[in-house]
Amino acid sequence: MRIALIAGEASGDNLGGPLIEALRERFAHAEFAGIGGARMHTAGLDSWFDMQRLSVMGLVEVLKHLPSLLRLRHSLIQRLRAWQPDVVIGIDAPDFNLRVERALKAHGFKTVHYVSPSVWAWREQRARRMARNADLVLCLFPMEPAIYQGYGVRAQFVGHPAADKFPLNVDRRAARSALQLDPERPLLALLPGSRLSEIARLSPSFIEATRRFLDRYPDYQALAPMATPRCREAFARALGHEPRITLIDGQSERVLMAADLALLASGTAALEALLARTPMVVGYRIAALTHWLVTQFGVLKAQRFSLPNFLSDPDCVPEVMQGALNADNLLRELIGWVESPARQLEFATRAERVHLSLKADASSRAAAAIAELLR
Repeated sequence: MRIALIAGEASGDNLGGPLIEALRERFAHAEFAGIGGARMHTAGLDSWFDMQRLSVMGLVEVLKHLPSLLRLRHSLIQRLRAWQPDVVIGIDAPDFNLRVERALKAHGFKTVHYVSPSVWAWREQRARRMARNADLVLCLFPMEPAIYQGYGVRAQFVGHPAADKFPLNVDRRAARSALQLDPERPLLALLPGSRLSEIARLSPSFIEATRRFLDRYPDYQALAPMATPRCREAFARALGHEPRITLIDGQSERVLMAADLALLASGTAALEALLARTPMVVGYRIAALTHWLVTQFGVLKAQRFSLPNFLSDPDCVPEVMQGALNADNLLRELIGWVESPARQLEFATRAERVHLSLKADASSRAAAAIAELLR
């Protein structure tokens, strides 16, 4: 059995590692190859290319890297055709993976797309085209399969692996001790993104808001988990000398379980903070031209951006986006959480409901669905 997997960023790597382990339980002698990061490599993936080459987001950013991405895609497709996998699994990174899947499906390969594109938020037409790309779509959220069924696409809800990893009851003091922090002092987690472009856009406002927050609440500790060494290097340059903000390699899940409050970029980290019951402020900014294009042409279906707000009705976390993203607004929202214990309690109750809805042994269910497809 030969199984190809393609992940394009840290969140996909974190999904791919447990999936490989679950697939190995069903196919003990399978070979795994494609593109992945450290987590997938540890699970047994032979990664042919550097995953960081795919970590590009936004219309304008993709255009700048387009020649390199096209060469990589062509090389990957040719190598996969020569390797002859039994199934090709694209993990997230839809703008890259869906085209790879389409090319390989046209040549008779079975294809799976793991993590539905955010068709419930923007570019729903991708659901209509998915049948050309994938024989099966594995969905992390329960509202997604119905959208695909409306277009005749085979899709299955498997749950979210992060919901399986996070405990239903978080011990923040124990998590702080494990991180060698003072367990009695509250903690602010700072997560400015897993892409260099995110760090470049978000760091100035995030850092200034954090400094001013620590001035106001000096009992707080501040810890920033960095997704990759390159992210750490870029964020350290932006941070300069600020001894109150500590950087750490990885461990974002543990940091969020240790934190009483988080300031983070929109994306997987926001969902992880929800699962950790950590009140958060979500900030994000994309390239100005990209934002103009998606709003001008009606690509966006909703005005909210973060997963916690898509999964909870009404919205449960504040979002500070695009032109509104500045230290003043971020600080105001952080203070709002600290000064309202009742709001924190309500958030924890709603977060628990979402957690239970997503907890479904996702990696095992995904592996079972792939095995069924192969049969």
